Amino acid sequence: MLGRTLVIANPAAQLGRGYDAALRAERLLRGREGTCTAVDVVFTNAAGDARRFAAGSAGYDTIVCVGGDGTIHEVGNGLVSLERAKRPRLGVVPMGSGNDYARTLGMAFSVDEAVAQLCAGSVVNADVGTCNGTCFMETISFGLDAGIALDTQERRLRTGTTGLRLYAASCVDQLLHHKRDYGFTLRVDGGAPERGTLILMAVQIGPSYGSGFKICPEARLDDGLLDVCIAHAPIGTLKGAFIFLRAKNGHHERFEGIDIRTARSLELSFDQAPPVQIDGERYQADTYPLGILARALDVIVAPDKEVR
Repeated sequence: MLGRTLVIANPAAQLGRGYDAALRAERLLRGREGTCTAVDVVFTNAAGDARRFAAGSAGYDTIVCVGGDGTIHEVGNGLVSLERAKRPRLGVVPMGSGNDYARTLGMAFSVDEAVAQLCAGSVVNADVGTCNGTCFMETISFGLDAGIALDTQERRLRTGTTGLRLYAASCVDQLLHHKRDYGFTLRVDGGAPERGTLILMAVQIGPSYGSGFKICPEARLDDGLLDVCIAHAPIGTLKGAFIFLRAKNGHHERFEGIDIRTARSLELSFDQAPPVQIDGERYQADTYPLGILARALDVIVAPDKEVR
């Protein structure tokens, strides 16, 4: 039973389809007898609205987020601002271009199917990542992959393309025209500093980013660990493209220069500022202290979903 439910929806999601999707989800939730004691719907109009709505959601039992990874990012940050005992559980109806957090939860991309999954799903105590006081639900990344994620935002608006096709087109452009090496310093779990050069680094809560690329295929939602993938320089353009293709199914780990590990905390800095994205949104700081809030949110996963 979802109890008193607040639907937080981005009406602009999927090029304007988010509005109708939210109304459809509301009708379906109201029509399931015994599922919700009440259903309220709010729509975002500007950046920060979803976070504000979630931060004011004490008293609700469930938040249903209708949107993509960026909207989920805001909702998650709002929920974490509440006392743990007052945080509603979180459910997702995916309406983004990448939908990687929804993939981690096993959610279908049909509104009808996703609502059915929410009503029949189970609750997992999910981890949340942190960076300089900002939470991330799925990913923060640096370098080439962040450049790809940020390029997809403009490319989606210009072309109307979504999903894997969108990310593949951005990847080709970034590999051919924008691939750079970045010197970095990294401390893992308070250990000695490591110096190196990378073309990309991803820090994950769930396994995928970029519309299903399994960059950290063994990442779990509830293990209290950050999963890290570093692609050390140098990597040529052709090899980079091949590794990118292999990463779709998590088969990139064996390549020389690919370093995958887990940690509870990281301290990261760069010689020159790389592109940075957090849950698909642009982000920049001088240094990046990364940590984890273990099992900070109650999240609904699809029935029989193996937590990843």
